[in-house]
Amino acid sequence: MNLYNLFIKPYESYNFWQILLEFLGTFFGILSVYFSIKKNIWVYPTGIISTLIYVYILFDFGLLGDCIINVYYTVMSVYGWILWARNSDDHIHVEVSWASKKEWQFGTLLFLISFIFVTIIYYYKPYIDHNFSMENTHLGLYHLDWANWLDVITTSIFLVGMWFMAKQRIENWIFWIIGDIICIPMMIFKGLGITSVQYLVFTIMAILGYINWKKSFKEKVN
Repeated sequence: MNLYNLFIKPYESYNFWQILLEFLGTFFGILSVYFSIKKNIWVYPTGIISTLIYVYILFDFGLLGDCIINVYYTVMSVYGWILWARNSDDHIHVEVSWASKKEWQFGTLLFLISFIFVTIIYYYKPYIDHNFSMENTHLGLYHLDWANWLDVITTSIFLVGMWFMAKQRIENWIFWIIGDIICIPMMIFKGLGITSVQYLVFTIMAILGYINWKKSFKEKVN
């Protein structure tokens, strides 16, 4: 399959506003990750714009797991915004640290709860797709393809990553790196070429973010 079929052809059936929304969601998403690398509180307002756009886009493309996680991102962005402002001396930048054993345990619990919850949502997806009607509707997971299952997994990974980021923990970047790499083929498969490129950029930026936060912490303790 050539690059045209992967990144251009799917957009032939999209209208102008669908393409514009995906571009804007990508732009503000990348901007948000940039501010995150810099430990700058503007990660949250720019992130909120991106996640709200993607709530609509992902629901429209049937990726319920990632749609739900973007609703969660929006809520967590408000929480993180408040937390970062409270823990910042200049109300812009924050100090970072490694997660404690208790926080890792809570993160593991968040992953399991998310995985179960999103799987249940997909179980009821036929009901949702039929305008919440049970007429001629068969519940189950039979309709899931490999991209949907990856969606369940990445939703759980990103949920934990978002929580660790709100807590200013360095490990948040590990979850972003893993989830972003998984999302690249998933978005190509779903015909969201622009978004797949976004996740490639996110992967590179997340690696840089991990290096930068580790360096910042090391300089602080030394």
